[in-house]
Amino acid sequence: MNTLKITTPASYGSAGNYRLVRLAVSIFMAAVISIFATGCTKEKVEDPVVSVTAAKVKTGTVQRIVEADAVLFPLQQAAIVPKLTAPVKQFYVKRGSKVHKGQLLAVLENQDLAAAKEENRGAFEQAEAAYVTSTAASLPEEVQKATSDTQFAKEQLDAEQKLYDGRQELFKQGALPRKDLDQAGVALTQARAQYELAKRHLDSLNAVVKQQTLKGYEGQLSSAKGKYMGAQAQYGYSEIRSPIDGVVTDRPLYPGEMPAAGSPLITVMDVSSVTARAHIPQKDAATLKVGDEATLEIPGLEKPADGKVTLVSPALDPNSTTVEVWVQAKNPHQTLKPGTSVRLSVVSDSVNDALVVPAAAILTGSDGATTAMVVGADQKAHQTAIKTGIRQEDNVQIVDGLKEGQSVVVAGAYGLPDNTKITVEEAKEKEADKDKDKDKDKDKDKETDKPSAGSESAAKDSGKGDKE
Repeated sequence: MNTLKITTPASYGSAGNYRLVRLAVSIFMAAVISIFATGCTKEKVEDPVVSVTAAKVKTGTVQRIVEADAVLFPLQQAAIVPKLTAPVKQFYVKRGSKVHKGQLLAVLENQDLAAAKEENRGAFEQAEAAYVTSTAASLPEEVQKATSDTQFAKEQLDAEQKLYDGRQELFKQGALPRKDLDQAGVALTQARAQYELAKRHLDSLNAVVKQQTLKGYEGQLSSAKGKYMGAQAQYGYSEIRSPIDGVVTDRPLYPGEMPAAGSPLITVMDVSSVTARAHIPQKDAATLKVGDEATLEIPGLEKPADGKVTLVSPALDPNSTTVEVWVQAKNPHQTLKPGTSVRLSVVSDSVNDALVVPAAAILTGSDGATTAMVVGADQKAHQTAIKTGIRQEDNVQIVDGLKEGQSVVVAGAYGLPDNTKITVEEAKEKEADKDKDKDKDKDKDKETDKPSAGSESAAKDSGKGDKE
């Protein structure tokens, strides 16, 4: 059977020893509690300090720049395709030749066309001569004859009328027989009929015949002229002339070869100016307008070319849903080659005296709100709501929320709680130190490149010694 043994104070020894042990335990427990309490108190009192980099809010000029890749095109281009299919008789230009509008560039075989042209020219001249002869001689003579016939018939009518009137008076007086009066009446009737016939013929010539005859001669002349002009045009198609001022950029054939149907015989480009064509997203294109300043960065050229926006397409490209924008730049030395890929930059907006901060200072929340951590006088970071404007490279315009001279956190702000105690290191000072170091290095390099006075004199003495 198991029994429970109870320990009494007597088992520790005397009562004095028991008290000492109890006092020691109490002191130990109090010390442990004090240590834990002190540690907790320190954790609650001391705030964490975060090291950040800050920059000043400054004023300056910011520009909204739209950039895109573009391809250069000539100001004008003419790929001349002959209307005739014939071998090339002769070329008068070659690649690189400068030409002007209307200049003869090449001639195709055209002997048959020249013969047809001369034949139709002769027919035209013959029709023209017939027209002049008919209108100036034949027709006027016929009208003149009809006029004189009418006048003669009128005179005859008047004479017979007088004769009839005289005989009628004599017949009334009984001095003339009836037979003579009847003969005078018949003669008067015949004269009247002759006059009316001559007058109708004259009126017909003046009203109908003359007009229709003129139309017939004019029609013959027009027909001959049309055939001559057609033959002349066919002959002209064999002469290839430049429709614009420019430079010959392509001439794929040699004399005697037959150009393929629909293929250009000669290509002429006007490269006095070039046009850079770019496809820009709709959001960026909405800020552009005709006349905006632009620059073109061309591979191989150190200095970019200046240009201006000449076209902002009013419609979207259905394939890429972008807007086509044209920028025209002058090309006096022909250093800009059509077909070159360039980088296009257009200044769509510019604001002077704007508040500017580094882009690294802008914090964007999940709801799209923009904030910045402002360094306060209490050496704490305060989260401040801001409104941004134009962004140019690493600088952002502040429209509302900040003032000039304030400091904002540019490094270490991500995930930093509001009202956190911070130690600030200015970003600009670092950059200034780097610039100073670079300048010192450059000065050292220059000093090492320049020979010393002693070395120069020594070099001169050695040269004299060589001459001696």
